[in-house]
Amino acid sequence: MKQVLFLLIGIYCLNSNAQVFKDASSTHLPDITKKAYNSMDANVADIDADGDLDIVIAVEFRKNIILINDGMGNFSNGSNLLPDKVAKADSKPYQYYPYHDSEDVMVEDVNKDGLLDILFVTEDDKTNELYIQKKDGTFIDLSHEFPVANVSNALIKGDFDNDGWVDFIVGNNGQNNYLKNNKGVLVDETNKRLPQISDVTQDIEVADYDNDGDLDLLIGNEDDNRLLQNNGKGVFTDVTKDVFTTGISEETREADFADIDKDGDLDIYFANVMMFTKKNPIQRLLINENGKYINKGTEQLKFNTISGLLDADFYDIDNDGDQDLLLGKLDGLSIGINNGKGIFEEQTTKFVKSSIGAIIVDIEVADFNKDGKLDIYLACFRGPDRLLLGQ
Repeated sequence: MKQVLFLLIGIYCLNSNAQVFKDASSTHLPDITKKAYNSMDANVADIDADGDLDIVIAVEFRKNIILINDGMGNFSNGSNLLPDKVAKADSKPYQYYPYHDSEDVMVEDVNKDGLLDILFVTEDDKTNELYIQKKDGTFIDLSHEFPVANVSNALIKGDFDNDGWVDFIVGNNGQNNYLKNNKGVLVDETNKRLPQISDVTQDIEVADYDNDGDLDLLIGNEDDNRLLQNNGKGVFTDVTKDVFTTGISEETREADFADIDKDGDLDIYFANVMMFTKKNPIQRLLINENGKYINKGTEQLKFNTISGLLDADFYDIDNDGDQDLLLGKLDGLSIGINNGKGIFEEQTTKFVKSSIGAIIVDIEVADFNKDGKLDIYLACFRGPDRLLLGQ
């Protein structure tokens, strides 16, 4: 769910010294984010095309949120750009009707009209949403054109068939879906593009793990995780048993690629939790060694005992040229600093002075106030979201 932000990190000219982060939530976020709602995922993009980065948030059981940036990292509530849902039934078919159990969000110019559109996937009530942006900056609800409806928790995008149009993969409880972008129209082509597998998918990550010029899929499941190899035309083969040796069978909430040891190939981190299964949430760091992924979590993750993990993201937090690790936990935020060889030591308090006692389900890193320093947005469950500005 972070591939756009991976690209963003490369374009910022950051100071050579490590920065610290100050909690600016009280002054820079609107009241809508300070309520005890369930933010489930966030996506960063310049929604209003004014040259700064805005935030779209998938919210469980309520109207989804758009935060508009004034260019200095001050956010206002722009959720009015999305239409309000209108109840079509006298009695509620589910508790939060007419809104949905939104779980994940992607922002993309689906129809190539120069305006960014928004897609949400939904879990309990199986109602995914598609919003197309109009020239006046508001969005029209075209959710009836979303071609699949399942119990969904994950959504990712990429031009998987290399035709110049961005496609989407939906992660479900059951068979995952491939949505081909046919010149602005999403078409379900699951049967001819994805392996027929029934999983409980919580996250999907994309990257070219085999360096053949196309995007492959890393699937984080509540059971065995998977790696799907792209043939270059958007047809995927399950190569899990060929490349993983161990460490792929926990309850995973987030899957990530990064070259943590700077050897030119992509390594993998799985953020694990124990919520719906009885498996211990072991940290999993899988190092790519000649095309095989070897579990090195015990040796290379020098973290204190931590709670279950709901999110994990790689960024160069200390500006030393390697990828550090940010972890969203059931009880807050952890930052692991890379020694340059892929060994991580927890140094959270060095970078974040204030305590973040929250259930963090998503971490977004970007330069929101255009000062050349990275900032952090934390989407939180059952509590207010947080904005940490780099100093």
